[in-house]
Amino acid sequence: MQQMIHSIGRKLVDAVFPPQCPSCMALVETHGFLCPQCWGQIKFIETPWCACCGVPLEFDSGPESLCLACMRDPPSYERARAVMLYGDFSRSLILKFKHADRLDPAPAYAGWMARAGSDLLADADLVAPVPLHWRRLFSRRFNQSAVLGKAVARLAEKPFCADLLVRTRQTPSQGRLTRNQRGKNVAGAFALNARWKERVEARRVLLIDDVLTTGATAEHCARTLLRAGASAVDVLTLARVALPGR
Repeated sequence: MQQMIHSIGRKLVDAVFPPQCPSCMALVETHGFLCPQCWGQIKFIETPWCACCGVPLEFDSGPESLCLACMRDPPSYERARAVMLYGDFSRSLILKFKHADRLDPAPAYAGWMARAGSDLLADADLVAPVPLHWRRLFSRRFNQSAVLGKAVARLAEKPFCADLLVRTRQTPSQGRLTRNQRGKNVAGAFALNARWKERVEARRVLLIDDVLTTGATAEHCARTLLRAGASAVDVLTLARVALPGR
């Protein structure tokens, strides 16, 4: 009976608000899913990739291969994985998700992330999002990383802690900053929520964000968690920028 009621309710909602592609608004079968034409524009990340940061590699030298940047300057997080490369099309998807209240694709995005980060999720003790400063959260009304993180954690049946980290100061937008500028911009901007101190000790944390660019935000979040006693930190994002030499 519950399934029948749910099915009827779903059909009524679809009749009033028909499912549309979150990119081009074409009609699709299921809410949050892309149409075939838009699906074909996504540049999914496939092996070979750097065993550490997950950036695509030109040559396959084995599953433990590292990019030059990770060999030269290993990040504080242990592994990072992403669904797709960040480009014109994926940028449009993510900006609509973040700033146009298009949250309907979140379940689909979370499913993609759960598959891309299956090995990370298998090892994770706790899933947590990169936090927003409260002022930005108030103006945006939601944290896109928390929306994705909660959905990913539910799929993987892992504990989710929305406020494990807090943003102690509001940082300027990182959109046009260099890697060094981004690092300085977020230095000291994160702290462990004191009420979760015991929860994070000796735990492996999977950090969720929408985009991995230079890795500065992930780096400083990972350092904060490791100082608080986490055993390791991994990072899972919807998209990542392929930057030679990071």
